[in-house]
Amino acid sequence: MRRVAEQTALPESTGATGAISAGPPTPAAPSPAPDKPDAAVVRDALAVGVAVGLSGFAFGVTAAGSGLSLLQICALSLFVFTGASQFALVGALAAGGNPYTAAAGAFFLGVRNAFYGLRLSQLLVLPRALRPLAAHWVIDETTAVTVAQPTRRAARIGFTVTGLTLYVLWNLTTLGGCDGGRGAGRHRGLGPGRGQPRRLPRAARADAQEHHRTRHRRGRGAARADAAARSAGRCTGAAVRARRARRPLPDGTAQARSGDGLPREDDGDEGRTGLMNIWIAIGLTAVGCYLAKYAGLLVPAGVLERPLVRRMATLLPVALLAALTAQQTFGDGQHLVLDARAAGLAAAAIALILRAPFLVVVGAAVVVTAGVRALAG
Repeated sequence: MRRVAEQTALPESTGATGAISAGPPTPAAPSPAPDKPDAAVVRDALAVGVAVGLSGFAFGVTAAGSGLSLLQICALSLFVFTGASQFALVGALAAGGNPYTAAAGAFFLGVRNAFYGLRLSQLLVLPRALRPLAAHWVIDETTAVTVAQPTRRAARIGFTVTGLTLYVLWNLTTLGGCDGGRGAGRHRGLGPGRGQPRRLPRAARADAQEHHRTRHRRGRGAARADAAARSAGRCTGAAVRARRARRPLPDGTAQARSGDGLPREDDGDEGRTGLMNIWIAIGLTAVGCYLAKYAGLLVPAGVLERPLVRRMATLLPVALLAALTAQQTFGDGQHLVLDARAAGLAAAAIALILRAPFLVVVGAAVVVTAGVRALAG
């Protein structure tokens, strides 16, 4: 009887023999995300940081050509550190726009970083003491690298390496581009950092050369008369150009400005007021962009656990990055263009479809874009 009871009893759990379980099936635990080697994360982060950091040279050249001083340009890269907002502010100031309106437009471009901060707050889970420092690096590139990592450790490494590399290179290349832009201005006869033609020295040299050539042909008196007439003509032309360059300052007054349209310290009290307004605009842009970055990291963990907020934090950064990529690839002001940038994006997409390493994807985009531009130019 004892043997029969043992044979008729049901086992309590399934085993290797395939017996039926007495209770409901236990759901299988989700498999953890595969670890990514730290070296691979660093390599991908360096690729993005170097590729994007070199474009700071273009910002330096653009800002120097717009007439901003070296200190103003470096302050933008150091304290704003948001490429789209920096270009927007410089373009608006160079066009003669109101500095405060330009700062507002640059700030609204930087609001997208707040949504990046929501997602990075979930992935990084940074200590409260580190959030104010990490907020300055919440930008498009660091978000793209961090979101692509499978684990929290890899996300933190990718965020740190990308942010550090990009911050250092962006500021160094901005300084180099600023020097290059001012060197080109001096080559075209512009004053160093002034944006104004060197009229008086060049006029004096031209008068002396012409006086030397005509002295023996028509006599010293005729040569002096011709030189005086030419100097008067140059002064008249300079006065006409100065009158045309008169643009309204932010306070509504008119002040003669240099060829780039920006006020100078030597323009008088009104020029100094306009220069101070530009510095205030730079400060407002820096503070506004930083607060937008920091806002996303300040959201409490309980709010991030809500389903709606979680979906927004997951999907919005991807949508914003895709929109930014499309705008920078096919946009040129208010026009749609198809140029070398589209070829670089296509090369990166092909490499991504072929499951190439991230470094190869970035390299393909950079090489193809540079090659097509060289052939077209």
